[in-house]
Amino acid sequence: MIISGHQPVYLPWLGLWHKLYLCDTFVYMDTVQYLENDWNNRNRIRTPQGLLWLTAPLDRRNTGGKALNQIRLLTPEAGKQGKWQEKHWQSIRRNYRRAPYFDWYAKDLEEMYLGKTWENLVEICFAQFTLFSSWLGLKRTIVRMSQFKFDGSKDRFVLDHALKLGGKGVVFGAQGINYVRPEIFSKKKVKIYFQNYRHPTYRQTFAGFQEGCSVLDLLVNHGPKSTAILLGQNISRTRLRQGGLWHSEAEKRK
Repeated sequence: MIISGHQPVYLPWLGLWHKLYLCDTFVYMDTVQYLENDWNNRNRIRTPQGLLWLTAPLDRRNTGGKALNQIRLLTPEAGKQGKWQEKHWQSIRRNYRRAPYFDWYAKDLEEMYLGKTWENLVEICFAQFTLFSSWLGLKRTIVRMSQFKFDGSKDRFVLDHALKLGGKGVVFGAQGINYVRPEIFSKKKVKIYFQNYRHPTYRQTFAGFQEGCSVLDLLVNHGPKSTAILLGQNISRTRLRQGGLWHSEAEKRK
């Protein structure tokens, strides 16, 4: 069994779904520390002028800690900034309403943004993760870290995921190579793989192509073909399981 995972991110990019596709069990790391100016509470959509950031504003006054599941969001009672849900929905609708498959997803998206007030960052991120996974047809076992006891830090923390969940291999993001020690995994007979995601070029709503949008950009433009497009230039589950691509201690020492 292959394990992977990621911290909650808002309107996730394409590479996260390739990690989900590769694994059998995905650890949703909702208790790791919030990262300033990262992707936890923001991402980008496409507009005629280029890329537009959509950022869910934090309620720092009422946030009681640094863990992601403790991060609270501004609500309408906070005034103009607290009306971000309506603003984000209007930005999505305005820029994507002419996309070929926008109508396929519009009802669920509108309900997400206008049908509920989100007070906790992790909960809207998890709702998006669940919804987009279903749209992409990626059904995996999901373990929320807040509901499971894992020990250690950094690479030992991830190794503990594998050991407690019965994983024989772990898929890391590309940055994992900077902190993971292959020897501690090999001692436990757990293989590791560092993802090298190749971003596809695809038709967008507006002229030209801009990389790095939320997966929502791909979905509204390509609908049921989106999964094949985001996976197309990347390693498949079958290829990974055939072996020969797992990282070794020797490679780390080079």
